[in-house]
Amino acid sequence: MKLHENGVYLLNGTEIIEDNQEAAACLAAKTGKTVTAAEAATGTMAYRILKAHNTSGNMEQLQIKFDKLTSHDITFVGIIQTARASGLEKFPVPYVLTNCHNSLCAVGGTINEDDHMFGLSCAKRYGGIYVPPHQAVIHQFAREMLAGGGKMILGSDSHTRYGALGTMAMGEGGPELVKQLLCKTYDIKMPGVVAIYLTGEPMKGVGPQDVALAIIGAVFKNGYVNNKVMEFVGPGVASLSADFRIGVDVMTTETTCLSSIWVTDDKIREFYDIHGRSADYAELKPEKVAYYDGCVEVNLSEIKPMIAMPFHPSNTYTIEEVNANLEDVLAEVEKNALVSLDGAVEYKLRDKIRNGKLYVDQGIIAGCAGGGFENICAAADILNGKSIGPDEFTLSVYPASMPVYMELVKNGAAAKIMETGAIMKTAFCGPCFGAGDTPNNNGFSIRHTTRNFPNREGSKLQNGQIASVALMDARSIAATAANKGYLTPATDLDVEYTGPKYFFDKSIYENRVFDSKGVADPDQELKFGPNIKDWPAMSALTDNLVLKVVSEIHDPVTTTDELIPSGETSSYRSNPLALAEFALSRKDPEYVGRAKEVQKAEKARVNGEKPTEALPELAPVIETIKTKYPDLNRENFGIGSTIFAVKPGDGSAREQAASCQKVLGGWANIANEYATKRYRSNLINWGMLPFLIPEGDLPFANGDYLFVPNVRKAIEDKLTDIEAYVVKDGGLKSFTLKMGDLTDDERTIILKGCLINYYRD
Repeated sequence: MKLHENGVYLLNGTEIIEDNQEAAACLAAKTGKTVTAAEAATGTMAYRILKAHNTSGNMEQLQIKFDKLTSHDITFVGIIQTARASGLEKFPVPYVLTNCHNSLCAVGGTINEDDHMFGLSCAKRYGGIYVPPHQAVIHQFAREMLAGGGKMILGSDSHTRYGALGTMAMGEGGPELVKQLLCKTYDIKMPGVVAIYLTGEPMKGVGPQDVALAIIGAVFKNGYVNNKVMEFVGPGVASLSADFRIGVDVMTTETTCLSSIWVTDDKIREFYDIHGRSADYAELKPEKVAYYDGCVEVNLSEIKPMIAMPFHPSNTYTIEEVNANLEDVLAEVEKNALVSLDGAVEYKLRDKIRNGKLYVDQGIIAGCAGGGFENICAAADILNGKSIGPDEFTLSVYPASMPVYMELVKNGAAAKIMETGAIMKTAFCGPCFGAGDTPNNNGFSIRHTTRNFPNREGSKLQNGQIASVALMDARSIAATAANKGYLTPATDLDVEYTGPKYFFDKSIYENRVFDSKGVADPDQELKFGPNIKDWPAMSALTDNLVLKVVSEIHDPVTTTDELIPSGETSSYRSNPLALAEFALSRKDPEYVGRAKEVQKAEKARVNGEKPTEALPELAPVIETIKTKYPDLNRENFGIGSTIFAVKPGDGSAREQAASCQKVLGGWANIANEYATKRYRSNLINWGMLPFLIPEGDLPFANGDYLFVPNVRKAIEDKLTDIEAYVVKDGGLKSFTLKMGDLTDDERTIILKGCLINYYRD
């Protein structure tokens, strides 16, 4: 693995030329003409696709319209409710509503199934496509039925990645899909493009998750591809099957890149042929000369079976390294857990060492990353004739769609897996976010899924419970299962991989999926369950703001799982007020109560009452502010809460990480940096100020009051430095808040108070 320090030119798709003083002469000698970086940057596949979808006429400031949209049952209710409140009449582009997250209805009575029936009625009323529970996970259905060469798809799930099929796809928070539903655009600056240059071919037993984890481990911590497009090129691509490429591609989300795109060839053409969509194939490759802002060279031949230890996909080792240094590696994970878990529970891994080997409690092969046909067939070959044993170790396999499952039944792979004692289950994303196969307390699970954040497997710190997940490829999970739970890389086993051909049968979809063919039925009544609630009213930004800091998080990175938990909250995502009760519950259990106390004062102000009577501690704060700003009155200032986090927003696209704060009266986040564009966009779309403050000593602490004068005018005037004060001990201490780039629409959304207000007005 090599990361170039400079940009590179790619010549004829096969030769890398470093961007240095000799580059121009070298290019001129090879091409017979002078080529500048700016000209060559238009030769990437990403540039051409973005240009074809840009409506602004300016390739520096993009306004993108997507070809198709997709959401699952954790997100589509809130999206459609927001769009309805903003004037939605018809889905303007194909919009697929899948039901692969809240598939189980054991939690919350019939709450989840109510959401499903709401989705079906919306597909009928507005002209969409509805995929019932257990039929397909969101991204597999998109691969099978939506992707197309040169197209763009926007999804409300962070792993919306179909680049291997020639489709540039992006995962964003729900409000960005609302904009598309209302015929608006996705507005971003032209992103940088980084070449992922592949050579060689994977050794026997190495799978797509191994390649993905190797790349994630190399680029996540240094931010090498952050908010950029990863463009997969080089001769090594041809050595990978379509399924293999898909398995690598879906994990690019964990690098924090914006999107991905791959060269396409006959293997991708065959994928479309197999799925009966030959016309959707398009040959994609860079121009003869293309310029990239960076380059990661990956020698596929040198990648070994990998493992991402808790609690992040970038915490990578080779399985060989872990087995050779068990005590040291596990001790390091335990040490890091003290930070990740804030010491809330005792976390142990070294007690998993048995006779010098690491014993694993559970294996899972599932979802958009692990549940592909080739992964499961390879696992079946490894497990053929074996037993997983009668001890603690269990193995569950979730094919990514019913068509995949049906073919596994037909070719015998499912039977090979089941006769070992493993369990075959239906298409479901639950193991990725804590709604399926939750391990026992202190259990250790190896999973070919997408993430291994703290508690994402379903354990609850607030109840004193902890389990953890390591990410691995399906092949090494199967090898571990064949070894009855002892960690084993697939390369240790001599296996003959049969590589059966895939035959896609779409009759299941024809029999069960509702497809309106784009025809809306305005007479269709929407079906509302009692848990489906409208968004509460949200105020416009006031002239001045009084903010109380109600949480302070100093972890290097704060995930969206920590801002709003996955798993147990899923059933409440259709109910903004009920969901907000879970905000920061894993990271700061006191947050909700503190935010609600501050919110009492704002509600009183909006109702024409005295905010200081609702929140008496506010009285001396207001008096202190008035010593410098005597004109402050109930009409010209708002009262709200804010949180500080070093780098919030890594992980999921879920908008609720921001909307829950807003529902509880939040007006802003303050951060040294935002982990992803999508989290910052979610804050903006919910009318929250995405403040920045330089690293170093904070001028305030949890519980302090801040005053931001003339904040509305600062946004209107496009200021990047905004004066603020810490109000403490009867005095005002000045400091500066930074504001990053905002589009004109984003400024207006913040001024209006949220996206709903923006469109309603």
